[in-house]
Amino acid sequence: MATKVVMEALSPTMEEGRLVKWLKQEGDAVDAGDVLAEVETDKAVMELPARGDGVLRKVLVPAGSTVPVGSLVAVIAAADEDISALIGKGGTGKGEGAPALPPPKTTAVAPASPQPATATTLPRSPFPVPPASAVGRVKASPLAKRIARERGMDLTVVRGSGPGGRIIKRDLERAPAGAAVPAVAIPSAGYEDVPLTQIRKTIARRLAESLGPVPHFFLTVEIDMERAWDAREALNALGEEPKITFNDIIVKVVAQALARHRECNAWWQGDFIRYFREVHIGMAVAVDQGLITPVIRHADHKSLRQIALETRDLSQRARERKLKPEEYTGSTFSVSNLGMLGIHEFTAVINPPEAGIVAVGGIIQQPVVDNGTVTIRRRMRMTMSCDHRVIDGATGARFLQTVQRMLENPLAMVW
Repeated sequence: MATKVVMEALSPTMEEGRLVKWLKQEGDAVDAGDVLAEVETDKAVMELPARGDGVLRKVLVPAGSTVPVGSLVAVIAAADEDISALIGKGGTGKGEGAPALPPPKTTAVAPASPQPATATTLPRSPFPVPPASAVGRVKASPLAKRIARERGMDLTVVRGSGPGGRIIKRDLERAPAGAAVPAVAIPSAGYEDVPLTQIRKTIARRLAESLGPVPHFFLTVEIDMERAWDAREALNALGEEPKITFNDIIVKVVAQALARHRECNAWWQGDFIRYFREVHIGMAVAVDQGLITPVIRHADHKSLRQIALETRDLSQRARERKLKPEEYTGSTFSVSNLGMLGIHEFTAVINPPEAGIVAVGGIIQQPVVDNGTVTIRRRMRMTMSCDHRVIDGATGARFLQTVQRMLENPLAMVW
């Protein structure tokens, strides 16, 4: 009996998927569990498995296409089985049991405009550059016109040897030197329209869900990092791998502070607030085309070494789009760190339904007045974004005080 291959919901938040490539081709024998294709979801590139045995009789959706979850994308059946009722006339995938599929989404380049959108000023060339309209009136083969455009050649000074004086390829090869126009960086269009990737679509939707409905407010604290700096240097001097980063230390401290301030370790659920007894830290990681937040689970109970190992593994697989859904969902609070990119201070957008996120800036040396004396200290700014429906100002402030106290006195992490 034929088996329908549909676009499966490969992540909890997936609404549509893009078929990156087919790993099986029409006519290939398949067993249940074989990987048929790679699919880009809203978070990662996942494998689409076969749910039956037989032959991949028909592929209905080409690679590069984006279709909604539940859409029929292929059919598995016996080699001699009639599948016309599934695929419809002509194999369009619009027959019984198969929804009409949207056309593949491709990158579109806008046509040249008489007034380009870019403001680039080009140097005047001493050589004549034929206008596109003049080239269009010249009798030339399509291939000759394309070659002329690519080489910047003036077809009006080329004599054609084709039928009726038509310019053909060989005429360009023996064209006079004056026909060649020095290359000038003239853009063919002032912009390019690039379709959204699945991860960028999700980011756009989540931002709209957060910044609009969620009443954000922000709290910033400046933290003395001298002792944390010394502690990290001492740990890494032991020579063990991996090296401890400040991000590892911040994840550890934030997790321990959340264990003491359960009112910040919460989700807004509409009719109620869910307070968590476990601490799962979402760690923002930049990937191609967007951002993903792998989760360090039970981070308050893990050592710095364990957190360091886990963050490196998760970050690497996040960039390779190889995370499993359970590895990037379920965080109770998030950390976003841009300090390594030279950012001193910023605010982060809350990842609903979480009630808070901290934005971590870089550690910089600056003059500080201490007991009437100006000294140079390493300082770091941290800004907490709070959902005011869950966290009040004083509640968030007390949480940040605990974070500050631990970072300024690293022994507090083991106290």
